[in-house]
Amino acid sequence: MEPDVVGLIPERTSRWRWLWVLPRLAFILFVGGVAMLLWVSERTDSEERRATLISDVLWLEQNLRFHLIRNEDLLGRIASTQAATAKSFESYARTLFGFESGLRQLIWLDASGQVRQAHPSVMDPALSTDAMEGTPSMQSFRLAKSLGKPVYGAPYPFFGNDWQFEVHVPVSREGKIVGVAVGIYRIRDLLSDSVPWWLAERYRISVIGENGKVLGARSKVASQVTEEGYQVAFDPPGWGLAIHAVPYHAPRPAASVFLSVALIVLAAVVLWSLWILRRHVLRRQLVEEELRREHAFRKAMEDSLDTGMRARNLDGEITYVNPAFCRMVGWSVEELVGRRPPMPYWADDFLDETRLMHDRVLAGDGPSEGFELKFKRRNGEVIDVLIHETPLMNANGVHFGWMGSMVDITERKRTEETARQQQERLQSTSRLVAVGEMASSIAHELNQPLAAISSYCTAATNLLRNGAGIADVVPALEKAVEQSRRAGQVIRRIYSLTRSSDSRVERVGLADSVDAALDLLEGELRKRGVRISFRAAQRPAIDGDPILIEQILLNLLRNAVDSMRTTPADQRVIEIDLDTEDGYASLAVADHGCGIDPGVADKLFDPLFSTKPDGMGMGLAICRSVVESHRGRLSFAANSGGGTVFRLLLPISATQ
Repeated sequence: MEPDVVGLIPERTSRWRWLWVLPRLAFILFVGGVAMLLWVSERTDSEERRATLISDVLWLEQNLRFHLIRNEDLLGRIASTQAATAKSFESYARTLFGFESGLRQLIWLDASGQVRQAHPSVMDPALSTDAMEGTPSMQSFRLAKSLGKPVYGAPYPFFGNDWQFEVHVPVSREGKIVGVAVGIYRIRDLLSDSVPWWLAERYRISVIGENGKVLGARSKVASQVTEEGYQVAFDPPGWGLAIHAVPYHAPRPAASVFLSVALIVLAAVVLWSLWILRRHVLRRQLVEEELRREHAFRKAMEDSLDTGMRARNLDGEITYVNPAFCRMVGWSVEELVGRRPPMPYWADDFLDETRLMHDRVLAGDGPSEGFELKFKRRNGEVIDVLIHETPLMNANGVHFGWMGSMVDITERKRTEETARQQQERLQSTSRLVAVGEMASSIAHELNQPLAAISSYCTAATNLLRNGAGIADVVPALEKAVEQSRRAGQVIRRIYSLTRSSDSRVERVGLADSVDAALDLLEGELRKRGVRISFRAAQRPAIDGDPILIEQILLNLLRNAVDSMRTTPADQRVIEIDLDTEDGYASLAVADHGCGIDPGVADKLFDPLFSTKPDGMGMGLAICRSVVESHRGRLSFAANSGGGTVFRLLLPISATQ
């Protein structure tokens, strides 16, 4: 589409815009008319249903009135002679009940109000002669007798939710009232006998009292009723009773609903079709311009990338390259598009490797994580590139080629090589530092056994000078030999630890190691006036090197002794607690010394860092290295009573 044609589209659209309003207006009027028709139809049906409801309720009221009046007449015809004998009274009652009269009990009272006969014979205790005195039932009896016409009593409950009422009909003979026939109606049974089945199919019929309470009903339990209803007074028996009818929900005829919905849907389809046609015409005029803008945007985006893009068809022929790829290899678009292997940018010394990877990609077997190749620039420079290949699919999902993205990683490879060389030099330097640390460690760890050897040798010399016998000197010399052997073991263990070799692992009892360390420090503890409080709630064993474990305990105990140089003599106590905790042996060494300054807490385990004026700064660093090599943890915290608590956690031996 030419630009001048595109410019005319908005003008044409605005000129004929009013024509497109007519279908919308017609659709709105049509929908409004259909809605009005449905509303009028629904309103007419509702009025007809209401009229039918009123007519049916009035008919039902008249039918019930007819039943009650007929029963009054039948009750008034009972003769005193019939009531005198139980057999004749029961025969008359059975005949009366057979007319679906709604009566559930018939009682004959004489002129004094005494119950003479009853059918069924089982009576409500409230209707006995003694119980009736002063009750509404007796009041109805007296009123009927005095008026000489039937009198209805107020409804009352009978065994739960069943309600019933009485009619007292005076019976006279030769102008004299000789008794009263009492008919008892159960409201639920009255409705069941008097409401025809076709009426019960349409409505929920109920009798309600003055307070709106339902005294009896006939309904279909599974059906739904509407909210509207109609009621009339139930007279007789009166007493505020009313007949209430509520119609069941009648679904709207499916044909009517379907026709209405079909009309609306067809109108919507017509309007939608016109709208789609209009949009199609406008979009068809604008699609070429939109495609041109989209192509220009994507072209600008691809040209701004530093990543080289290359597209090939299934035969390996180049179909597209972006400017970044041309800058990467030094050939122009015209020189590359349409070329087939071998490509001019393939490095001469790596032709076989490049050809093999080219064939793998075309066969769909290229590495999904990308691969590296050597390419050659036009000036002969060889570069390293990282390539990711992705299949090209058309709109129908058919595979028609491959799109490759390429990144020049030559500089990154040079940087990695430089870093590797620097790492090798750093490792060489680290080995020299390790040798120095090992020498410092040996010197620090040998201080204890060498000091012990010197002490034992000095003791042996003094004993010999004082003329002691060989038996007195031999123990001191044996202990000196033992300490020299211990010094050799320390040298070997420290050397093994520095070279990260495996230590001698055996089952070690921590309580025994604590006792051995305390034995070695016995003289120094006595000299410093330090007391030991050792509590072992458990005596766990671990798998480890006994010499290194003992060296850890010696370092911790010696540090505790050194920290209490300025502590009053009565407070120089080292508390050692041994227990178990979640599969670990827990050993706590608490002192009451000067504590640890928070400013140096983070550097306490660093090599060559010490808070002692003459310290080498290797003791705690070695302790932590040994503990971690045993898969344990070494930590410290402030002691609540002043000083520091060092806590050692080591895995409990599996054979314990």
